[in-house]
Amino acid sequence: MSQSTTTMKAVGLKAYLPISDDHSLLDINLPKPIAQGRDLLIQIQAISVNPVDTKVRAPKTKVEENYRVLGWDAVGTVMAVGDDVELFTLGDEVYYAGDITRPGSNSEFQLIDERIVGRKPKSLTNAEAAALPLTGITAAEGLFERLAINDEKSAGKTLLIIGGAGGVGSIAIQLAKQIAGLKIIATASRDESIEWCRSLGADIVVNHKQDFVKEIRDQGIQFVDYIFCLNTTARHWPAMSELIAPQGSICSIVEPEAAIDLNSLKSKSANFVWEFMFTRSMYKTHDMIEQHNILNYIADLVDAKKIKTSLSKTLTPINAENLRKAHAEIETGSTIGKIVLTGWA
Repeated sequence: MSQSTTTMKAVGLKAYLPISDDHSLLDINLPKPIAQGRDLLIQIQAISVNPVDTKVRAPKTKVEENYRVLGWDAVGTVMAVGDDVELFTLGDEVYYAGDITRPGSNSEFQLIDERIVGRKPKSLTNAEAAALPLTGITAAEGLFERLAINDEKSAGKTLLIIGGAGGVGSIAIQLAKQIAGLKIIATASRDESIEWCRSLGADIVVNHKQDFVKEIRDQGIQFVDYIFCLNTTARHWPAMSELIAPQGSICSIVEPEAAIDLNSLKSKSANFVWEFMFTRSMYKTHDMIEQHNILNYIADLVDAKKIKTSLSKTLTPINAENLRKAHAEIETGSTIGKIVLTGWA
């Protein structure tokens, strides 16, 4: 179908600067893209900010020739479709976590492959829904695919989630508890983050800034069956190696800042695996559509009130100033839940 090529508002960068610099993220205008193939053209109503945004934007010497648009969570409406689109039609309300190899969601309009897009949960506002895609997919892939947790064989087993109060942890606690029936041990270090984890279903909360191996063993738990590491892999590696059960499994989403000793897992025949939410879209894997299925599954769980959004703060409108505020808060490392931006000025 014909599509306008007028401009759109966006937030972008050319230089990679500290977030305190007013030029780190800029309000800009760009041409509105045109949908082809399996792409949807989405008019974006809400976005959320993730640690990946801050990592990609982190200071470096590289300078982009053209503006780079970040952002990997969005809620919006399908405004145009490519000729090969099969899953959506004009006017559908959708949510998605995006593709790190393409322009991001910090723009009024975005092209996105339909195979990594899901229908927005009907029971949520745009802001509430925008908090879910990236963390929901990461949690679901990490738990059910990488750790191979399933309802029948895993019920009653123990899962340690390191970094339980963040975006991924907030969804992982709920999925592991409500869907898989696991006993959840989460880590948190402040009163408000401890309470947040408990409110989502954590059975035990320990402090990852202290000796949490001792804390867990003081609870009568010698080993845990699964570990989902969402925070500083290298720092917590000795504790994870000690706590993982023989033939247990560890999954991490955080690249280690120092070498880790995989030999420490050998005597236990324990597994270690990575979860990277962008793998399917980055490599155009044959099962890309699984992210469409995961997002629809999460929407069904939300609408059935089995899990809830992890939205903790909303900023309006979507612009460079508010995105800088969100990046700065995430860089403190103490964010609870998700920060969402809504609407364009």
